[in-house]
Amino acid sequence: MAARTFVSMLIPGLLAAAVSTGCSGSTSSSAAPGKPQGAPALTKEQAQQVLASFTAGMNRAGHRFSGRTLRTVEADPQLSMDVAALKLRRAVRQRPPKVAFTRPTFYIPRLTGYPHWFAADAVTGQGKRALRHALLFTQAGQGAPWLLTADPYPSELALGRVALDPQGYATPVAPDVKDLAVQPAKLAQAHAALLTDGPGAPGAALLAEGARTTETYKALKEGEKSLAARGVTLSSRFSPSQYKVYGLRTKDRGAVVWYVLKQNEAYSAARRGRMTVSGDLVGLAPPASARTRLDTIVLVQYLASVPPKGRATISGMHRKAVTAQGS
Repeated sequence: MAARTFVSMLIPGLLAAAVSTGCSGSTSSSAAPGKPQGAPALTKEQAQQVLASFTAGMNRAGHRFSGRTLRTVEADPQLSMDVAALKLRRAVRQRPPKVAFTRPTFYIPRLTGYPHWFAADAVTGQGKRALRHALLFTQAGQGAPWLLTADPYPSELALGRVALDPQGYATPVAPDVKDLAVQPAKLAQAHAALLTDGPGAPGAALLAEGARTTETYKALKEGEKSLAARGVTLSSRFSPSQYKVYGLRTKDRGAVVWYVLKQNEAYSAARRGRMTVSGDLVGLAPPASARTRLDTIVLVQYLASVPPKGRATISGMHRKAVTAQGS
């Protein structure tokens, strides 16, 4: 719809211009740098093989528009987001470009339990089209496949600050660790409150001002006003997702943290013809299904840099609508 196109382009566009957009039950331990606990789940050579296998599977899925193939190499939330992206590609009859990762660097934590996981910094594309990735792969249990679980796009080499022990392995950070400015488990709640109710919301002060926090909130409010002038009402609410939180220690004794928010959007119009399904909602609902109402669910992955003291900054994100229902 014209309204949806405006909002879906507004948020990512604002963030791109500004920077070039749940609590966990993890059993991983958290140790101080230099005092590793547990053992790495795989070697860097094996991690390279995981990345190569994922790349091949991703390209097969894109060529076939196959969500089934995606399920062999991805887990949620990444899976739901990429299945939705494939539906859009299928609807517009445009295959995604072939994926090729360059200059990968692996960050493998020492762990004491499942899920096993590791991160990789890598780049796709070249020149002005280059895109940096903060890939997070997980293994649910012994003998289970390694699957891509998250892939926020950092605006800087955020993972380059991860601390490594003498053997080259990283240290995980538990969601409830207390020696950081913000507990990783509390990031999603604080971020959701800020994006929903503004900088004055409880917990919002834990996050630094920036393109993915205060500026996104301002953009949403401006978008709501613009839509209202066109006869469309937008209600948007963010909440922590059910997905796990993952973190790695950094050299300054801080952490980089992966977490996910869910955004519920509700569009309504008193008159038919004010809305159509378009933008990143294409493929999720029939084009003419939004007569006077459209409800969507969006997943937003974030990568945060959390210092020992001060406020957390958001260094990466990946946003995608995953469901849409019109009436």
